[in-house]
Formats: sequence, structure tokens, C-alpha cells
Amino acid sequence: MTYDKKTIEDIQVAGRKVLVRCDFNVPMKDFVITDENRLVGALPTITYLVKNGAKVILCSHLGKPKGQPKPELSLEPVAKRLSELLKKTVLFAADDNVVGNTARKAVEAMADGDVILLQNVRYREEETQNGDVFSKELASLAEIFVNDAFGTAHRAHSSTVGVTQFVETSVCGYLIEKELRYLGEAVANPKRPMVAILGGAKISDKIQVINNLLDKVDGLVIGGGMAYTFMKAQGYEIGTSLLEEEKIDYALEMINKAKEKGVKLLLPVDNVCGKTFAADTECVVTENQNISAGFMGLDIGPKSIQLFKSELEQAKTVVWNGPMGVFEFDNFAKGTLAIAETLAALDATTIIGGGDSAAAVNQLGFGDKMSHISTGGGASLEFLEGKVLPGIDACDDK
Repeated sequence: MTYDKKTIEDIQVAGRKVLVRCDFNVPMKDFVITDENRLVGALPTITYLVKNGAKVILCSHLGKPKGQPKPELSLEPVAKRLSELLKKTVLFAADDNVVGNTARKAVEAMADGDVILLQNVRYREEETQNGDVFSKELASLAEIFVNDAFGTAHRAHSSTVGVTQFVETSVCGYLIEKELRYLGEAVANPKRPMVAILGGAKISDKIQVINNLLDKVDGLVIGGGMAYTFMKAQGYEIGTSLLEEEKIDYALEMINKAKEKGVKLLLPVDNVCGKTFAADTECVVTENQNISAGFMGLDIGPKSIQLFKSELEQAKTVVWNGPMGVFEFDNFAKGTLAIAETLAALDATTIIGGGDSAAAVNQLGFGDKMSHISTGGGASLEFLEGKVLPGIDACDDK
């Protein structure tokens, strides 16, 4: 799926009220934001609009309040931190109705270049139902809508899709533009060889991705929990490792499809195993693919790391989605760490597909060495599956 959408640079924003959908769904502990990546990602769009004299009205969801005002899911801490990052006051419109009198008065009092943040859009249950009433209320605050929330672009909600039907103009912000550039190029016109790395727990989460990527890549590396179903499909013993019995036929089908397409499909050739799913469990490395009874695979082994590295070192484009093992446990993080190190050293376009792989790369300190880290796990997966993303589709074409 390719998109050619208008961006903030294609329109006049001076003196106009601009509603910007951001993704401020950030982790918080005791009202303190513990990971600011999404706030930092929104800054270029906000800064551009402020510099160009727009009245900037920001909105986002946070967590799942399910239509109820929940103080612990208020966006007030985000407004405070954004004010510090922008070096400019971001006024918080504390309004449990999101677009009630408090919010409307704040918007009416805005001067050019002012910034306001609305309350959590999911305080309204109509948000996730894409209800017209709430969509209209949001749209009534502004003349222009900017979607810069890639993390929710695969959801048709009031603040991502519904609102576009009731404003003059809907465009993409810089963050979505960057996502489309990197992910779009990787899918439509990659520098070759192109290798995809898929990990994470389950095949069922990535069925369409595997199928779609086999038509596009030169090599596909599979690790993480999903690898054990592929290994079982090939007749190996997998002990008590994660297995999706009903996906064994699908795994075989994909192995055969890779052969037909001439795609190199790489699976682990050894495993780091534990007796139980725990950080301090007894740890053994298998000689080959087979895992003994009573043990579960929790990471790829040293031979697999070498095999995967030698494939990746040839690549010119790499897309990575999903860790190689249980990287939260130090004993089972080596595979994920090795892949991150390898990608960091490559002279290639390296794209990390959000979610756990983005968390792993940032935690391990390699974030700044990657060409692009997607801000949306689910959205980037659906993009790689070739699905239409409603939040982007709803923006105006160039």
C-alpha cells in the first residue's frame, strides 16, 4: 500500500486553528513519564506549526479509560513535560468532557502560536466507536486537522478518522510523513538485498506479515517464540517451548513458499533453554535444533547468532519486528542484543517496527544507530501486511 498524502507544508496554517492528533500514549509511574520517545517524536510538527503562527490544539489518548474520566490517565503530566521540551507553555484544558466549556473557552482565547492540550480523548466512549457526535465536537474546535499519531493510524476512531469528515482540510504531520517514507520505501522499493527479521511470541500475530514479506524480501530470519512452531513443523523436538499446534501446517506452507520464491528462510540452529519461564532458571544451550524434554527455548543460541549475523551483514535494507528471545531476562537477552549490535554497525537502511523491538533497541542503547524506529507496533505490522491504515487513508491526497 503506498500513500501520497498532503502534509503540513502543503497548506497555509498562519492564524488558523489546527487540531493535531498526537500519540502521547506514554508509560507513566506515579504521574511521571518513564519513556519520552513519543513526546520527542511529536516536537517537529508542533514546532513547525507554532513557528508558522497556527493556533495549535493537541489531542491524544492515554491508556484505556473506557469512556470514564480516570485521574491516573489524565494528560496533565504530558502538558507539563511538553512545556519543558518546547520551552513554551502548553496550556492543559482540564475538561473531562474533552470538548466542554473549559476547552472551548481556552481555544477561543488563543493567540497565534499558542499551544493547548485537550484531555484524554478516550474519556469519551464515542472515541473508539468513531461516533459522529464526538467527531463533530472535535472538528468544531478547528479548521485544519493534522494526524501525526502513527501508533493509532490503524484504528478508525473519532480523533483519527471521524474528525476528518467535518473539517476543511486533513493532512499528515512530520512523524507520519517519516513513517510512510521509511516503511513505504522498504515495502515498495527497497535497496537490495532486503532481509526481514521477525521475532516475538506468536505466529498468529504475524501470519499476514510473513506471507506478504515473502513476496518482497531476499531473506527472512525467524526467531523468538514463533520459531518453535516452525521447528516442530520440520520434525525437531521442542520440549516445553511455546507451540501453536494449529499453526504447524501454516509454518510448513511458509517454508515451502520461501523455497518457491527463492527466499532464504533462516531459523535457529541452536537454542538457549530454561527449565521454567524465570530470570534465574537453570540455563542450557542445545547442540542443535532439538530441545530436551522438560526444557523450553527462551533465546537463540550462539550458532544461530553467527548464522543470522552473516546473513544480515550482506543486507542493504533490514526490517526488524519482534525480539529473538525473552530479552527482559539477562540470561536470555543475548540473541536480541546481538541482532541490535549487528544492525547498528550495518551500512544499510535499518527499520525497527515499533513495539518490543523498539523497546529492546532503545533499552540496549542502539536507538540512535538505526535509520528509523517506528512509533507504532500494531500500525507498522499492518503496514507491512499491506493493509490500508484508516488514519492515513482519511487524510487529503496530494
